[in-house]
Amino acid sequence: MDAVPRAVRATQLAMLVNAALASVKLVAGLLGHSYALVADAVESAADLLASSIVWGGLRIASRDPDERYPFGYGKAEPLAAAIVALLLFGAAVAIAVEAIAEIRTPHHAPAWWTLLVLVLVVVVKGVLSRRVQAVGRDIGSTAVQADAVHHLSDALTSGAAFVGISVALLGGPGWESADDWAALIAAAVILFTATRVLRPALDDLMDRSAEPAIVEAIQRAALGVPGVRHTEKLAVRRSGLTCRVTLHVQSDPAMTLHDAHVVSGMVKSAIRAAVPRVQSVLVHMEPYEDVDRTVAPREQAGGG
Repeated sequence: MDAVPRAVRATQLAMLVNAALASVKLVAGLLGHSYALVADAVESAADLLASSIVWGGLRIASRDPDERYPFGYGKAEPLAAAIVALLLFGAAVAIAVEAIAEIRTPHHAPAWWTLLVLVLVVVVKGVLSRRVQAVGRDIGSTAVQADAVHHLSDALTSGAAFVGISVALLGGPGWESADDWAALIAAAVILFTATRVLRPALDDLMDRSAEPAIVEAIQRAALGVPGVRHTEKLAVRRSGLTCRVTLHVQSDPAMTLHDAHVVSGMVKSAIRAAVPRVQSVLVHMEPYEDVDRTVAPREQAGGG
């Protein structure tokens, strides 16, 4: 199954769920006098916007390279994840400011039935987060995994709201602000989540090396090609849902230019067969020099 359609379907499902939950939580929070639930509704609305951004990023990232963008549009995917993180930061600050204001203002205790809404939210968002996370992990999408973390944070904030409302109801008069303290805790959870989402997105935008397992699989594939005696300066970077590879391949110094070209093509094919996520491979052919080759493969792979 193609990666982009899977990611788009997971994102569309998340958008539908978030739209429904945001509406339910907002109405329940206003009618039930629960700011923690209203804050949770704001977080779900941010989830909806975030899923829309992820969807747009995936659509752009899936475009083929052209004359204007010869290296493709893959960076749109981690860029979407970074925008999601910034939205989370903004939501956390807004919720924290309002929660502090509510703590300082006397108000009614939340209605008991708001707890039922929160139980539903925690279950739905927990299941949604696991499903989206599985898709994001399978296809290697930073943006989709960021969306999954966003859903998990929503489930956690709903759990915090449940605790806060429960304390306010059980404590009675004088404990009404427990609901607002729960909203403040939720803001802290969202802030932590934003940091988790932003870090891998920045890694991809700054061309950090791909996962060691991918680099090692590429190394093995290249060394397994007949005529390849040594490889060095292997560099692998992520570009959205795909990877780009550059490496130096050493072969027999007496090899003709034509034969070197053939070996180069075989190396490219072997790498793409071993790691389907690889979109392009740039091979620089060099004459093999009989020197000490005691350097470990991972050290070779990291050279440049």
